[in-house]
Amino acid sequence: MRLRSVCTLILACGLALESSAAPQQAAMGYLGSYIWRSEDPRMGGMSAIEVAPNGRDFTALSDRGGWTRGSFKRDAQGRITGLSAEKVRRLKGLENAPLKANRSDSEGLAIAADGTAFVSFEGAARVLRYDDLGGSATNLPTPAAFRALPRNSALEALAIDRNGALYTLPEDPPDAPRAIPVYRFKAGQWTQPFAIPREGTFLPVAADFGPDGKLYLLERQFRGILGFASRVRRFALRGNDIGPGETLLQTRPGEHDNLEGMAVWRDQGSIRLTLIADDNFNFFQTTEIVEFRIPD
Repeated sequence: MRLRSVCTLILACGLALESSAAPQQAAMGYLGSYIWRSEDPRMGGMSAIEVAPNGRDFTALSDRGGWTRGSFKRDAQGRITGLSAEKVRRLKGLENAPLKANRSDSEGLAIAADGTAFVSFEGAARVLRYDDLGGSATNLPTPAAFRALPRNSALEALAIDRNGALYTLPEDPPDAPRAIPVYRFKAGQWTQPFAIPREGTFLPVAADFGPDGKLYLLERQFRGILGFASRVRRFALRGNDIGPGETLLQTRPGEHDNLEGMAVWRDQGSIRLTLIADDNFNFFQTTEIVEFRIPD
């Protein structure tokens, strides 16, 4: 999500407080943070990330219609110490041309077991399918509910389950004050099987299915001069029902940057969360990658 200019100015002041924030408690399984720096002018605005089962290879998505692949370097404890990545390339539309600027607000990424990639968008709310991220796209059906979403609070999160069903949810639909609707694409059509209850002022920005088959939801809260706080909740799904959410972690305002993308994978018997921050292409923000280890 691109923040409004007034929020950007407030955040610029608030990030000065970040250095005084207490470090993440070990009880939460905090592993470490890494700042991704690049000379690539298209590098920035990272809104989604997918990490391969080996914990090294990744695909990252920008909110300006760009994507890249890379690999992490890790130390003996599994902490990220560096990375290498390809230059950011532009997503294509239905033909061979790049997406138009007013249709390129890519926010969510889900990659199926066979390598097929799906991308969700704000602005013109829709989901595109890519047999290859470097190739042309095909449109999934666009239900009326998508067209009614606000342009800057639409389809932020996208996830795919082990059976190939897609799940997406908007960031902040104005007609859903108590719960966020979740849309599922299965057997060629979209349905809305359930909703996720809102808790406080956190808003959903990313989702992923973990190796345990549960749905993980990354939520963000903007606290003005204090910066951003993040929360991760986990849900068990049973057909068209969703269980009560389990809060796995919640960071303090300003503890990390604008965490907006999440990948969930298994690392030597435990589940690991890899989170990536959207720097909004601002010089005073960073593309921070943060990792946590959590219990099953």
